Amino acid sequence: MDLFKAIRELYEEKQRIDEVIAHLEFLSANRTVPGRLADAGPPPASRRGRKSMGAEERLEVSRRMKDYWARRRKAPKAKAHSA
Repeated sequence: MDLFKAIRELYEEKQRIDEVIAHLEFLSANRTVPGRLADAGPPPASRRGRKSMGAEERLEVSRRMKDYWARRRKAPKAKAHSA
């Protein structure tokens, strides 16, 4: 077998493989998700939202706020400035 012929055949095979890879990448990128168009772009990022507090956490916050407002009520009233 001629060495140059073998190299040429390998380059041709490489070209075919590259074309198949490009086609598969195209199909993969344009795969549709139910309810979404193929060219609609990436799906929207999900919003994280706020972490909900558990019952124990709510009780702790409630206790802290009750103490806070009790101290505020007991504190001497500051005189208001008149302009």
